[in-house]
Amino acid sequence: MEKEGNSLKSLLSMYGPSYTPEDPSMNVSVYSSGASKLSPYLSVDPYLSSEPEFILPEGAGRQRGRFEFAFGTIGSSVLVGAGFGGIAGLYRGIQETQGQIGKVRRTQLINYVAKQGASSANALGVVALMYSGFGCFLSWYRDTDDDANTLGAATATGLLFKSTAGLKRCAVGGAVGFGLAAAYCLWTKGQKDRSIANYVSNSRYTTY
Repeated sequence: MEKEGNSLKSLLSMYGPSYTPEDPSMNVSVYSSGASKLSPYLSVDPYLSSEPEFILPEGAGRQRGRFEFAFGTIGSSVLVGAGFGGIAGLYRGIQETQGQIGKVRRTQLINYVAKQGASSANALGVVALMYSGFGCFLSWYRDTDDDANTLGAATATGLLFKSTAGLKRCAVGGAVGFGLAAAYCLWTKGQKDRSIANYVSNSRYTTY
């Protein structure tokens, strides 16, 4: 057994140096003075690095702007409008064609679904297009992206969307847009506050 152990050690020494606890190169601190972990190989505290974790193109922001979100917003609005409009058209078609049977009723149901779905998809798509356009313009003009842009874009969208229906309905459209935007801003602010509170509480009870 002793001969086999010696032969194994000699074989390992041929492919690389042998390390022992007495080797000075193995005496690397695992924790810094701030109790944060160090790399056992580089002996560098990763928390001391202030460089960004990713490289951004020149002039680009750290998050996507309204223009990047506009395409997804418009497309999803069209799909949602088509879905809800199709369901509403199907319900209305069932109510209106109770006295019909066979192919005639089936054709009428398809017409109701297609007509109502297309109308709702068109309406929501136009609203999303207006909102995205106003939002992009306000972000570019004010050179910032905050809740004020959301409120302004939603209010302007409601006013413009109902501008052909008279002053009263135009004002109602603007008020509805402002109310929906305010509710959305309050909801997102609450989500951010809860995320910050959870992060602080988790950091407080985390042991290193």
